[in-house]
Amino acid sequence: MAIAIRPERASDRDAIFALHARAFPSDAEARLVDALRDAGAARVSLVAEEEARVVGHVLFSPVRVAAPNGAEFAALGLAPMAVDPARQRAGVGGALVRAGLAACRADRHVLVFVLGHPAYYPRFGFEPAAAHGFSYAGGRAYDAAFFVAALAPGALAGRAGVVHFHAAFAAL
Repeated sequence: MAIAIRPERASDRDAIFALHARAFPSDAEARLVDALRDAGAARVSLVAEEEARVVGHVLFSPVRVAAPNGAEFAALGLAPMAVDPARQRAGVGGALVRAGLAACRADRHVLVFVLGHPAYYPRFGFEPAAAHGFSYAGGRAYDAAFFVAALAPGALAGRAGVVHFHAAFAAL
């Protein structure tokens, strides 16, 4: 069965909510997607579709990076991402991440952060964020699972700081 990756449409909203609710132990991520979308913070939102059914979703939203010198700069955060439990480990998530990063690059974004599984995200060009001087707002406890991907050459040069995800993440 072929998977098609495409931008989210308004008609996908209920299917995306149901997908996230199935893929996680609670509907917190589903509510987060709605909150980010409602706040106008969905910069890139893609679905994986199989036989006219949404089987995967990824969303990229703005993050604010507070640099040590007091300056701030913008980047994106990858989260949340969900794949239908029946389609996990079949390449759907990887296809979503690759397509999402390509869309971010096409929109001229240069850095993407993710808090995720250390064995998964490096295959897409993500590197440990702490090694580049970044930490996650709320402490360094997440450093082993906190990653950054540079979408343009030199994007990490001279940059460091504390990454603040959208306020909607605080409700998780």
